[in-house]
Amino acid sequence: MPEYLKKINRSSVVQRVIDRLTQAMLSGELKPGDKIPTEMELSEQLGVARNSIREAIKILVYIGVLEIKRAEGTFVCNGFSESLIDPMIYGIILNQQNEQELHELRAMVETGVMRLAVEKCSEEEIAQLKERMIHLKETIMVEHPDVDAVFEADNEFHDAITDMGHNSMISKINAIMRVLTYSTRYESVKGMLESGRKEELYEAHERVYQMIENRQKEGLHQSVEATYFFRVFGENLKV
Repeated sequence: MPEYLKKINRSSVVQRVIDRLTQAMLSGELKPGDKIPTEMELSEQLGVARNSIREAIKILVYIGVLEIKRAEGTFVCNGFSESLIDPMIYGIILNQQNEQELHELRAMVETGVMRLAVEKCSEEEIAQLKERMIHLKETIMVEHPDVDAVFEADNEFHDAITDMGHNSMISKINAIMRVLTYSTRYESVKGMLESGRKEELYEAHERVYQMIENRQKEGLHQSVEATYFFRVFGENLKV
């Protein structure tokens, strides 16, 4: 069995998956043009959840290491991509020591994403976002919400907002921010569900949707800061 397909432990799962795949490329186990295993295959081989595999692949795609070909699969990129030497991206990936600074950066990016969505989204996109919100509500407002299902619906909701901004550079930065904060966001969702705060979790998303639907720019930063992720994250920082 190739070294990169051996099971990994549970700490920093997404980053460990990224490390495993990039090491395979550096060692030659994975070469330019090679097709990597599917999400399901990687999940089974590495012993981690498919969500973690998906997030790891997403960041590698955004920094130009992997590419997804529809109906074919995910491949190691051929040739040079300027994003591979982007110092800001690698600085964020390699230096995650200061969680407060990462939190502040994500708050700023998230606010910018929402502002763009308010300015540039179409009525059709607002309707699609409403569908995402309804789906999120259906996963949350049940007697025993499934954490993985809620977290996936949450990601779909926020990804839709990012797409509504129609800015590929901000989409790239925001995708990386979401991967880097994956573990904290997952634990926040899990904590809120387990502590009986599912209504608060849903209402935070509903407020975001209403601001975009009403094309309301005022108070965007406060709305972002008031959402479940930033509040719980802030509380954790003070412990």
